Amino acid sequence: MAVTAVQDNNKLVQYTKQINREYVRENLFSPYMSADLNAIIRLRMELKNGGEQMNIPFVTRLNGKGRGTGTLVGNEEKIDNYGMRVWLDWARHAVVTNKAEKHKDSADIFGEARPLLSDWGKELQRDELIEALLALPSESSPTNLGTDDGDRVNGLRYELASAAQRNAWNAANADRVLYGNAVGNYNATHATALANVDGASDKLGSTSISLMKRVAKTASPKIRPYKLTDGREYFVAFAGSFTFRDLKISLDGVNRDARPREGDGMEKNPIFQDGDLIHDGVIIREVPEISSMVSDRWTSLLTAGAASARVEPVFFCGQQAAVFAWGQMAKPTFRKEDDYGFVDGVGTEMAYGVSKMFKKPQGGTSLVQWGLLTGFFSGAADA
Repeated sequence: MAVTAVQDNNKLVQYTKQINREYVRENLFSPYMSADLNAIIRLRMELKNGGEQMNIPFVTRLNGKGRGTGTLVGNEEKIDNYGMRVWLDWARHAVVTNKAEKHKDSADIFGEARPLLSDWGKELQRDELIEALLALPSESSPTNLGTDDGDRVNGLRYELASAAQRNAWNAANADRVLYGNAVGNYNATHATALANVDGASDKLGSTSISLMKRVAKTASPKIRPYKLTDGREYFVAFAGSFTFRDLKISLDGVNRDARPREGDGMEKNPIFQDGDLIHDGVIIREVPEISSMVSDRWTSLLTAGAASARVEPVFFCGQQAAVFAWGQMAKPTFRKEDDYGFVDGVGTEMAYGVSKMFKKPQGGTSLVQWGLLTGFFSGAADA
């Protein structure tokens, strides 16, 4: 029997119109961003009408003993104050096509331009905030400010800092940096302190969270809890996937036996559902991109621990740990040079600066991070 074969050019080709976009995580810092004075990440909008620098004033509490019946004149206390500068820079991106290419397109790829640009902006802000949390405070503007490689991360990026600069930051923040699970792991030389982080005994666990809380509460100036409810204090710690994994293992019994799960059954059962952990008044949130930063940018941490153990930072935050200073919120842009309507381009643009909050003590020269304790724990990648 002679079967008629359909020639290739006559075969029906069906293309799906549904574009499968790569999964892009929403900004996991968003719930802790606001304009409130007690926010972990403060949003400031003073430069929306123009300007390149923003000044953020700090005033510390009075700690003098005062006077009783003695003479008060001449014994007044100075108000310790400081102005922290944040520089803003632009971030822009766009895609372009023309009518000929759109005419060939079976899946409306260019129709995905706007959501893709939105995802790009979210990723950029998230990653730059993570970099700012580990950056070394600096009173100088970012190196690439106002260039094609504009830099919105204020401070000296960790991976670009010299050993001497890291040591200076380490010394200035000795009461708000923790290496592993022992205060005694600290050393004035940053690299030596990192080398004290043991791959087995310095994993992030329940005792680590309690230790970081005690260190934060006894630091001076104090790291204030971001939230007070009925006399209870709450801090927030942001951890990468591998340190978060170790913490979950440490809290396994607590999650299984003690966390409430009334009502929706499996929906609230921590055995089946993932999400934030809470221990000793500290909310611990997983931010997987912190682990990615160690792998891709902070590569010196890959072998920084004892016996070349991988080390990850954990950002233990109280009020005013960081600031997002906006000059212009993200807005869509469109290409003007359209070649008589033949070329189509769409983009986005925004202007902001992101920085950890810091202060120079009165009469001092060092810069102290304000509402943030930086912890370094072993965080081995999955084998």
